[in-house]
Amino acid sequence: MTPSTPAQKQRAATAASVVWATADKFLRSVVEETEYGDYILPFTVLRRLECLLAETKDDVVPLVEDLVAKDTPTRFIDAEVKRRFGLSFYNTSPLSLATIASTDDNVQASLESYVAGFSHNIADIWSSFEFQRLTAKLAEANRLHAVIRHFAGLDLSPAAMPNTAMGDLFENVMYRAFDKKGKAAGGFYTPRDAIRLMVDILFASDEDSLAGRNTTRSIYDPTAGSGGMLLVAQDHLAELNPDIEVNLFGQELMPNAYALGKGDLLIQGGLPDAIRLGDTLVRDEYADRQFDYVLSNPPFGTDWSVQHKDVLEQSKVPGSRFSHGLPAKGDGQMLFLAHCASKLAPAGRSGHGGRAAVVSNASPLFSSDKGPNAIRQWLFDEDLIDAIVALPTQMFYGTGIATYVWVLDTNKEPERQGKIQLIDASGQWSPMRKGMGDKRREMTEDKRSIVHAAYKAFEDADPAISRVMKPADFMFRDVPVYKQARLGTVVTDEALAQIAEHGAYTAEHEKVVKSFDGFVWNSIPDAFKQRCKNAGLKAPLGLIDAVTEALGVEDPDAPLAVDRKGNPVLLDGWKITERVPESEDLTTHMKQEVLPFAEGATWDVSKAKAGNEIPFTRIFYTPEEPRPLEEIDVDVARLMSDLTSMFEGVREA
Repeated sequence: MTPSTPAQKQRAATAASVVWATADKFLRSVVEETEYGDYILPFTVLRRLECLLAETKDDVVPLVEDLVAKDTPTRFIDAEVKRRFGLSFYNTSPLSLATIASTDDNVQASLESYVAGFSHNIADIWSSFEFQRLTAKLAEANRLHAVIRHFAGLDLSPAAMPNTAMGDLFENVMYRAFDKKGKAAGGFYTPRDAIRLMVDILFASDEDSLAGRNTTRSIYDPTAGSGGMLLVAQDHLAELNPDIEVNLFGQELMPNAYALGKGDLLIQGGLPDAIRLGDTLVRDEYADRQFDYVLSNPPFGTDWSVQHKDVLEQSKVPGSRFSHGLPAKGDGQMLFLAHCASKLAPAGRSGHGGRAAVVSNASPLFSSDKGPNAIRQWLFDEDLIDAIVALPTQMFYGTGIATYVWVLDTNKEPERQGKIQLIDASGQWSPMRKGMGDKRREMTEDKRSIVHAAYKAFEDADPAISRVMKPADFMFRDVPVYKQARLGTVVTDEALAQIAEHGAYTAEHEKVVKSFDGFVWNSIPDAFKQRCKNAGLKAPLGLIDAVTEALGVEDPDAPLAVDRKGNPVLLDGWKITERVPESEDLTTHMKQEVLPFAEGATWDVSKAKAGNEIPFTRIFYTPEEPRPLEEIDVDVARLMSDLTSMFEGVREA
């Protein structure tokens, strides 16, 4: 896709600085610094919408007034405005920011009247921004007029700010707002370089099917934030096919982010209800739909205890989005991963299916809880995982940790079926000229091209950036391994007292027991029974077991211990869990990997637990060649010489 040029980015950054100048000029000492964005962002959206409607407003207003006078239903008014002017929203107020700024009379009332003039289908933007509360606070501080005058003077028209430049401006302004609020606030905004990589890969296997006329595709983001993913994906599809029809859908929990996203999508031709407000985990606002493409950057490590009751009830429905397993309440990432998988369109007759790109931290790769194991296993069994890409650290505004993109597909290409590609793109980054929060690195177009090429090649690459594996490579059995004891026989007063507690033990048995001091422990059961018989004493099984247990002591020189049934006797307190790949024979693995290091080890297959993990780092780990000893010796000799010279200098001083 074609990102902004450096010159365009610089113009957008300059414009963003002008927009943000409102804070230093008019908001300081009126609102908390962390709240600057709450005021600047809605005014930016308002001004952009106003500029978009400016050319047609003089014609739209009389048309709508005439239709209203004829008692025309609202839906027909909307349809007529759309037909004649191509607008999905409009404003019928005679006011504008400029006219309100031209006088200082009734500023607050005029602004409220102006905003109320927007069509009904975008009214919730302003309520989600809590715009009336914000403007009332500015009016009370006698700053509202100055803020309106400032924004009225900004040229945010499409001619001055094309969509790409406006997107860069939004990104810059939103970053500044999130940086003031702190890391948590940036959670719903994904850097555009990360999104571009995601859409590069997402559309890579569909480029042929996207060509031609009458092509329609749907894109969905269940954690839409400010709508950036949807817009970048839409632009990318338009570049692949200018005639394509793209329908955008999203859902967002945070009202401010919802308002931003809805406003931004409207700015770029989206439908008024493209993004819906609500908690995706509690209620899927698109429960009856599946999509061609899904993009999501769900929150990392977020507690979902509040939604637990609703999610648990949903999980009880067989085949539902959460029926495959539930992660621990402390991290809901895999709920979103499962949700995204459930929203993918199934494979169609034309061969096209649904594809998703979902961001996560490392936890979903290997979390060993029952729920994550079950979700991964479901994804393996359904062959839904196409690829997983490791991104560079310090890519996101609110975190510098390692992040990954899961690429899901309901209809893989034939050569990719039954396989999973891992791509290590962690080294594909360039330093930013100026960091933005935790974001210090970016994936420039040349770096993204390397990753895109690796995905398309679909092969083990050297140097290691790509690995093609099978689901079975990630499955294992955790097998409990015990060590067989070596026991000698020692008769002590404590042992005799322990045996005496058995009901069948008599004073006559003591002589027989004492005769076993130093005896081979494994032979005690048969020998004790025979000696008791010779002495005319009874030797029930319970007493035999009591004698055998009491006389046994650890002896490294003794044979491996077995009980009277020939079963191995396990060493108390010694147990390990051996992880055996599903693809390996269990007995062969134990002989090669366990027995040489733990003589007498035994294992219990019946207690083995199946599991899975995707050990990304281990798969791509390349051990470094140790330095030659000769080089180390030279360095040590040099250091010793330097230290000797230093000590000599101290003595002379």
